[in-house]
Amino acid sequence: MAEDDSGERSNEPTEKRKEKAREEGKIVTSKEMFVFIGIGMGTLLLAITQGMLSTVSGIWAGYLQIQQGADLDSLLLTRLGDAWRQTLLLGLAVAVPVAIGVLGLQGAMGGIQFAPKAIGFKPEKLDPIKGIGRMVSKQALVELVKGVLKVAMLAAVAGGLLYGMLPRIDRLWATDTGEGLAIILEDMVLLLGGMTGVLALIGAIDLGWQMYSMRQSLMMTFQEVKEESKEANGSPELKGKIRQKQMEMSRRGSRERAALKDVPTATAIVTNPTHFAVALRYVPGEMAAPQVIASGTGHIAAEIRRIGATAGVQTISMPLLARALYFTTEIGQEIDERLFTAVAILLGYVYHVDHGFKGEAPDIDLPSELRLNEHGRPLEDGNG
Repeated sequence: MAEDDSGERSNEPTEKRKEKAREEGKIVTSKEMFVFIGIGMGTLLLAITQGMLSTVSGIWAGYLQIQQGADLDSLLLTRLGDAWRQTLLLGLAVAVPVAIGVLGLQGAMGGIQFAPKAIGFKPEKLDPIKGIGRMVSKQALVELVKGVLKVAMLAAVAGGLLYGMLPRIDRLWATDTGEGLAIILEDMVLLLGGMTGVLALIGAIDLGWQMYSMRQSLMMTFQEVKEESKEANGSPELKGKIRQKQMEMSRRGSRERAALKDVPTATAIVTNPTHFAVALRYVPGEMAAPQVIASGTGHIAAEIRRIGATAGVQTISMPLLARALYFTTEIGQEIDERLFTAVAILLGYVYHVDHGFKGEAPDIDLPSELRLNEHGRPLEDGNG
């Protein structure tokens, strides 16, 4: 069945796609959950500290008491300073737990990510056409429905709780200040608790929607997945060529190691002198042309030289000819016909050495296209 190359976003987002989204500030978040945690933490603090509020109210009431003969200017400054410090401490006592709760909630939802890209200037945000599109989008409709439902649910819960509190509220006029304050605080905690429950439900629904929306926005087409894979791992064609080259090198290495056993039967060994070694065999009357019976580089070349020395095979240093033989002729094949003359001269020299000749090896000329470097490419300057 053919792969789906359509533009349908049906593939799960890759880790690279998710990481890029995080760098751009696209993480799961929910404003409704922040409202819930803010109101919830405030309600919890109020429930914990409501027994202390009578003491706090007494302290604040004391600021309004002025003793006869007191210096009003000095007293006013002192009490304003005290009130400011106490207000700051009370604010911190509320703000710090709420801030910790908000940060912890965001960390649990989608992580805390500093994304400079998200706060950068985006000219497209000034496009009025796109602005109108955002106003009438599916997201805008969801926000509208969510807002209406939130107001309706909060109003219903608050109305129901307040209706149940009416008898208690109606008796406040007959209670003293302390008892009245306690009733008000209890009712306030109850009212805020009920609203917090509603906000928790709304926040959970909104969080689920935000997670779904984020996942849908990161979904990828088959082509996007294919392009990302190509960028990360290289094109399949290039990888195929690399694998093919590796397999060829592996097979050649196996052949070179297997051919070492034939080195003692060689007529001559041509070297680079250290990096390349090629073992040639030629028996007049039995062979139409000389054959390469072993060849190799590096440690294989060293092994060919060692075995050849043990077997008494003449080893001749001719770098250009050694490289030309290595790159043009496979093991077990006859040499390239363009090398017939050069190899004939070489074998003639070996024959004379075997019969006591002590002269230097002859200079051998090769066609320009066979004058190769250690990588098998033609020498640019023609020198070996």
